[in-house]
Amino acid sequence: MSDDVALLVARARSGDADAADRLVRLHMGAAYAVALAVTRSPHDAEDVAQDALVLALERLGECRDPARFGGWLVRIVRNRALNHRRYLGIRAAEPLDDANDAPALGNPADEAERSELRDRLNDAVGNLPQTQREVLLLHDLEGWKHREIGEALGMPEGTVRYHLFNARRAVRGRLRALVGEED
Repeated sequence: MSDDVALLVARARSGDADAADRLVRLHMGAAYAVALAVTRSPHDAEDVAQDALVLALERLGECRDPARFGGWLVRIVRNRALNHRRYLGIRAAEPLDDANDAPALGNPADEAERSELRDRLNDAVGNLPQTQREVLLLHDLEGWKHREIGEALGMPEGTVRYHLFNARRAVRGRLRALVGEED
């Protein structure tokens, strides 16, 4: 895939709008996940991710290794999100907004149970330290490999595994505590 990304970067650098569009589509999910991990606000995360993608496309010539465009972009997103958070003075987690969820289909009791589970999961993930949230969202939500996350966040692969392990353990513990089970 990195060869495909490098080709898309080369084409986008030469002015190919379709290649730039494909780069955006390919990396929007990861950009949003990192922005959400930092800002803790879906609305702010969308703004930051879009802003970072536009900035990355404008500065595409500065990407030294086109095959690692994703990692380069994630660093831009992370920096923009941190700047945005500092600008707004956000200090506490905000609950994730369910406004973008699809309309309920089926049994209302099942929907209520899913909604409650989603709220518990959002709460558990929201209480993680920022680095653990980033690693968990990139790995489990976006499907990035440990190596890719390490390159993007500037940490060794073993450290990524450590953060992922601790994040999953903390989420499990928090979910158990929310349903009244013992660890």
